[in-house]
Amino acid sequence: MTLTPIEGRFERIGFHTHIRGLGVRNGKALFAADGMVGQVKAREAAYVIVQLIKQGKLAGRAILLAGPPGTGKTAIALAIAKEFGRDVPFISLSGSEIYSTDLKKTEILMRAIRRAIGVRVRDYREVIEGEVKNIEYKMVQHPYNPYQQIPESVTITLSTDTETRDFRGGTEIAIAFLQQNIREGDIVMIDKETGRVTKLGRAKSAKREYDIEGEIYIDPPRGPLMKEKEFVYTLTLHELDISRARRGGGGVFTLLFGGEREEITNEIRQEVDELVKNWIEEKRAEIIPGVLFIDEVHMLDIEAFAFLNRALESEMAPVVIFATNRGLTKIRGTDIKSPHGIPIDFLDRLLIITTEPYTEEEIRKILEIKIEEEGLKIDKKAFEKLVKLGVENSLRYSLMLLGPLEEISKISGREGEITEEDVDRASELFIDYKKSSEILTKYEKDFLE
Repeated sequence: MTLTPIEGRFERIGFHTHIRGLGVRNGKALFAADGMVGQVKAREAAYVIVQLIKQGKLAGRAILLAGPPGTGKTAIALAIAKEFGRDVPFISLSGSEIYSTDLKKTEILMRAIRRAIGVRVRDYREVIEGEVKNIEYKMVQHPYNPYQQIPESVTITLSTDTETRDFRGGTEIAIAFLQQNIREGDIVMIDKETGRVTKLGRAKSAKREYDIEGEIYIDPPRGPLMKEKEFVYTLTLHELDISRARRGGGGVFTLLFGGEREEITNEIRQEVDELVKNWIEEKRAEIIPGVLFIDEVHMLDIEAFAFLNRALESEMAPVVIFATNRGLTKIRGTDIKSPHGIPIDFLDRLLIITTEPYTEEEIRKILEIKIEEEGLKIDKKAFEKLVKLGVENSLRYSLMLLGPLEEISKISGREGEITEEDVDRASELFIDYKKSSEILTKYEKDFLE
């Protein structure tokens, strides 16, 4: 068996780049679909939760994915986010990340929560849009360098299919035209309020100077030169918090640019919440609840759980998914043992989904998907050896070997296809955790405590 790569693709390959959804059809999970393999029961449970969330019936509750290491908990969390659409924010946080010397635990959690809530904003701007027919710059002597000239102003002639008109702009407009190398035949858009210049492309009717160009040719604008245009962009509440803190006020557009202050207080967050509510009432924006995934939830302490307990009741809370591979263990910061290291009152708020170790058939299919995703070629014996390593050790171990295998194959002079010898060599160079434990036991006295 030879697994051929997908051609015409270049991207950073991660453990979960192939996931596109839960792979559930009419409530039933397919064995392999949307990049997901196995974990049928867990995926079907996640599908039910997705339907509840879409109907607004999960308020005040969260999800816990509990299972052994390497059983697809992160993959399921990401697949849940994919089910909601492309613009839905997915924020991943490890429980240990909240312990920072710069920020309080509750502040880190609050920022993560607000990064997981999107706001799709519609803003109407008065713009000038047309094809450049003529440009004339007025140059003046540089105030500090007598041998250099700078643009003082620019006069441009813009046209559409129905109107042609001259416009005069100041130094900033002239510099923007020069920086973007805008010339006759280009189609531009100028924001009347801010003076922001955007080159949209080049008119299809414009003369082409070269056979190969890096230009985008588009149809010339129609109708009047000056028009009101709708802009749609998606921000997160945290981005709005930062912009509000820096700017200290303004409309939708001013929130996107510049400023000095970066401190985020509760008052600023309340202002942003009120602002967003007003936009929603005015039909200028809509909330896009995202997914906040907190892995290693057992690393949170009692203070963090108390904060999250309250945060889940907020009307602007995202979908919160926790994951843990711990059983009965102490709640951090206490001597109390609890399932998964989570306080009972908080655990009572969670819908718990369990994951199970992958079977040989599931490991085989996952490896096929990842090998194809990474564009590797591997012969049948080498592939079977990888499957065996995944069954005897862990799926993660086999997946981790895929990167070294490609390099080992090149070093051996076999760039075309990975062989069983390459797999043997990789497993010798990079041992699994079981062999590592054996070495620790054998040389226990030589290791420092």
